[in-house]
Amino acid sequence: MSSIRVGVLTVSDRCSRGEAEDTSGDLLVQLSEADGMRLAQRSCVPDDSETISQLLRTWADTGLADLILTTGGTGFSPRDVTPEATHCVLDRSAPGLVHAMLSGSLGVTPLAALARPAAGIRKKTIIVNFPGSKKAVEECYGFVKPSLRHAVDVLQDKTKPVSATHKALQGGKASHGHVCPHQAGDKESIVDMGSIAGRPRTSQWPMITVEEAQEIVFDHCQILAHEEVDYKNALGRVMYKDIVAKDPLPPFPASIKDGYAVLVKDGCGVRKVRGMGSVAGGALDGKIIHGEVLRINTGAPVPHGADAVVQVEDTLLVKASADGRTELEVDIVKAPVEGQDIRPVGCDIAEGETVLVKGSVMGPGEIGLLAAVGVTEVEVVKQPRVAIMSTGNELQEPGETLRPGHIRDSNKATLLALLANAGFPAIDAGTAKDDPPSLLSALKRAMTRSDILVTTGGVSMGDRDLLRQVLVNDLQATIHFARVCMKPGKPTTFATCNLNGQKKVVIGLPGNPVSATVTCHLYVLPACRKMAGYANPLPAKVRAKLTNNSPISLDLRPEYQRVILSWSPGCAVASAVSTGGQASSRLASLANANGLVMLPGRTEDMADLQPGVELDALVIGPLYSQNPVHTTV
Repeated sequence: MSSIRVGVLTVSDRCSRGEAEDTSGDLLVQLSEADGMRLAQRSCVPDDSETISQLLRTWADTGLADLILTTGGTGFSPRDVTPEATHCVLDRSAPGLVHAMLSGSLGVTPLAALARPAAGIRKKTIIVNFPGSKKAVEECYGFVKPSLRHAVDVLQDKTKPVSATHKALQGGKASHGHVCPHQAGDKESIVDMGSIAGRPRTSQWPMITVEEAQEIVFDHCQILAHEEVDYKNALGRVMYKDIVAKDPLPPFPASIKDGYAVLVKDGCGVRKVRGMGSVAGGALDGKIIHGEVLRINTGAPVPHGADAVVQVEDTLLVKASADGRTELEVDIVKAPVEGQDIRPVGCDIAEGETVLVKGSVMGPGEIGLLAAVGVTEVEVVKQPRVAIMSTGNELQEPGETLRPGHIRDSNKATLLALLANAGFPAIDAGTAKDDPPSLLSALKRAMTRSDILVTTGGVSMGDRDLLRQVLVNDLQATIHFARVCMKPGKPTTFATCNLNGQKKVVIGLPGNPVSATVTCHLYVLPACRKMAGYANPLPAKVRAKLTNNSPISLDLRPEYQRVILSWSPGCAVASAVSTGGQASSRLASLANANGLVMLPGRTEDMADLQPGVELDALVIGPLYSQNPVHTTV
């Protein structure tokens, strides 16, 4: 099939004046070229209807572009005139393309209802309007991507007879050169595993940094809706709205000490002890008068008239009852001052005070605070549904006797435990075989049960690494990145797709156990926290000093080494003790590890790290005050 010539037109006053960078136009170029198309025309014009229309006519009428993709000017602003300018030049409209973008976008955000894109045909050229934001461009391109090439081929009479596989998928009908795979049946896949000898020898995906990859993940992981839960079940959840106290705490003047409620004006001297005293939860007995005191316990209401509490230690017993069990008179030996040892009404929490703000993460203290103010039902952000799925023909369940050429699946157990420990119970989505139909079926089943699907394996360069192919060809997923400059975890893959009108996130982790665990800490857990409403979803970072006795040779990629972090008394910088061999297959290197030391990538000026160097470390487990005993396995 010949390469499709693409024209990319950016409509923006600021970009056309050089006041802003045309990132959306750049993205359209990247997306189309990644699909095998060729950039033929590129321009940036202001939000002017006549200018837009004239350029569209020129590119279409002179045959300079088979497909024109515009970005910008499709909203409600008075200057947003791209749809009107496009409608003026179209011979025929293409409402299906518009519907695909709008229906897909509405699954992401209700604000998509405000988009006004246009799409259609002029002569032999297809024109499609995209929004102006980079994020929306990427999403909308993914929604129409499966149709664009076929639409151009049909318009230009370049369609070819469908293959036998495609005919079978369509019930023997060969009316379309490119069947929409997700309509073909739950267990069918159009992925052709092809010739092993002809497979690519280098990755087509650009290498990006960990920070860039995390930013992409956050861009596509939106905060979920909210729900009401019992306050006892709110641990680790994020508050959706403020909590306001409906009454003061304490609701009455309360004693801070065990002692006697007194009148300050009486000063020192012998006083009569009246009645049974004031105890926490008890009723008050009248009002204190001159010459009297009332025995009082910590937390008990201060009786009317009393304006201070004298602690037991500042009194002497003068007279007791005949049986010696009851105090009748005591001597106040230290003069009190007004308000002494009394908690005023509302001194801890005032009535109407905001005690928890929206976005607070609920810990034990927050749960206790809810109980104190009487709030037993709270609105919290929903937690994402996470599914964990392993891939690989060689995997067996841990309880099974090993068959020849097989290994036990440790990844799923590790990741399920890791997520549960972080407060995100996950679903065991089973194990998928390394063939397209099985993988497609397993992916669909897992996606219907989850918001985030985490897979392990199938993302490297082997002939059985099929995850990306099935995602793109069968599920029309958009691959946002597939290579990260890090060790371990380089082939980590992040994709999004639309399934049954809902946006799904897929994070493909490498199959090596250490790689899967490290990348889970860097991408999966942060994604879960972001969707659950956490303001700071990344793991905590501390400074640590390496305890190595010899230089550490650096890799070209930044490396995350497993260590045990501990602090000596009075030292703010942790000691980082290596957990032994750092091979990505060595699961034992994760045992006892509570940190990931971030080693920089090798450069011409720095090939290794000397002993005792200080670096950043990510916290991935409980911290210790002193070095624990560690036995290298």
